[in-house]
Amino acid sequence: MKSSPYIYGPILTLALVSIVSSFAAAQSTPSKPKPNVILFLVDDLGWSDVECYGSTFYETPHINALAREGVRFTQAYAACHVCSPTRASVLTGKYPARLHLTDWLPGRKDHPFQLLQSPAHIQELPPEETTLAEALKEHGYRTAILGKWHLGEEPHGPTSQGFDLQIPRWNKAAPKRGFYAPFEMEGLEDKPGDYLTDRLTDEAESFIDANREQPFFLYLAHFAVHDPIQGRSDFVSYYEKKRERLPPNDTPFILEGNPDDKLPKTRQQLQSMIQQPDWSGHKLLPERTIKIKQRQDNAHFAAMIASMDESLGRIVAKLKKLKLDQNTILIFASDNGGMAAANFGNPERVVGKNKLDAAYATSNLPLRGAKGWLYEGGIRVPLIVRVPGESIRGAICHEPVITNDLFPTLLDVAGLPLRPDQHCDGLSLAPLLRDPLSSLNRPALFWHFPHYSNHGMQSPGAAIRAGDYKLIEYFENSSVQLFDLKEDPGEQNDLSLIAEPKRLELQTLLHHWQDEINAQRMTKRP
Repeated sequence: MKSSPYIYGPILTLALVSIVSSFAAAQSTPSKPKPNVILFLVDDLGWSDVECYGSTFYETPHINALAREGVRFTQAYAACHVCSPTRASVLTGKYPARLHLTDWLPGRKDHPFQLLQSPAHIQELPPEETTLAEALKEHGYRTAILGKWHLGEEPHGPTSQGFDLQIPRWNKAAPKRGFYAPFEMEGLEDKPGDYLTDRLTDEAESFIDANREQPFFLYLAHFAVHDPIQGRSDFVSYYEKKRERLPPNDTPFILEGNPDDKLPKTRQQLQSMIQQPDWSGHKLLPERTIKIKQRQDNAHFAAMIASMDESLGRIVAKLKKLKLDQNTILIFASDNGGMAAANFGNPERVVGKNKLDAAYATSNLPLRGAKGWLYEGGIRVPLIVRVPGESIRGAICHEPVITNDLFPTLLDVAGLPLRPDQHCDGLSLAPLLRDPLSSLNRPALFWHFPHYSNHGMQSPGAAIRAGDYKLIEYFENSSVQLFDLKEDPGEQNDLSLIAEPKRLELQTLLHHWQDEINAQRMTKRP
């Protein structure tokens, strides 16, 4: 018996109408726009240079406010203790040693005192890498870098690596003429009285205005707070008065020796030496020692931090004014630790007593060391991540993380496909944004620096952090230091001789990693 069309026809018609109506409704419902991405990267900002990380001299109200809105990481690391390698890791998701881009560009030349010779490292971000900018651009993002590139001269500048806009067109480590106008950098107009950090922020606001109707990636890579140490005059006046209210400073500097010497100096020996005439000046000192600043009291540097903090506040205010703040991911980070040791890339340099504030920017206490060192003061940095609707407001995360993680994190929280072959050395921090007490279950973090640093007389070396333990291995005499960072974040108690199983475990992991990524080795100098 045939089915009656009068029974099934109306049902079929209703079903078709329902399907068509549902499809039309789905088509008329606007999809959620892709989130904007702002990476606010500061140059040479130490872990303790921010108020919410413990500074009592520098005032950073806008960074503090961001920390109240996002997740503040207390154990975040730069991939290197100098700038170019870390910046390469940010844009590629890879360790600098894997890229063979392991020193600032063009790099420090070798000097006669060195026992080892640096390998020939590359001079630009490899063009075959898919950068973070390129990955976002593939998904319709408008991309801009404002400020510091420092990953290769033309034709290897940012516009060949995924950025639609570069201001200024200047690829070197520091501003051409300093922070006061005239800047003399192509693409950045100025007038008398302009201050560089402010002008870059002007350009950032203009970029946000121009791209408010489409997703954008703004890489605001300030030249601040890198030297030259030149603060904006109004902030300088404020901090000079604040400095006058500080108590007397009985220990402005301490000595650090070379832990790779065959008979490294003890802390007691170093304290005695600094009182002697041969150690009275500010230069490369006898027996491979160097002075490290012990207090935050540099008014010009404080003023630079204040301008940088004000810049962040202006960016946040612009987002709120345009009603973009709830659809914008914002990351605040630094590329390495603070410059508490002077730059002696020129071994003949002598710093006069009246020039100390131009040579020593800050103190990294309670951390040891400085920019250019593998101690925590050189590699631990501030990191704050705000992802509206994703990150827990005002949360604090103690999980160790590193700049390699920013690439996969941004793709993940933006809802874009991950590229594990590209960001192979990074992990998404998204789970930590949702649950700051969770763990990434990562075996270890690694550093490899086959060069001598401008900021001290330490031997080149490598480091590994696994759990609470950190091991540093130096390349001249294969000396090792081992620290328990949970109990000793200032790295004063070397455990390498009394915790041999842990030392051997971490050395084995470090050597295996160096072999796996084909890390470049140093050679003996003729």
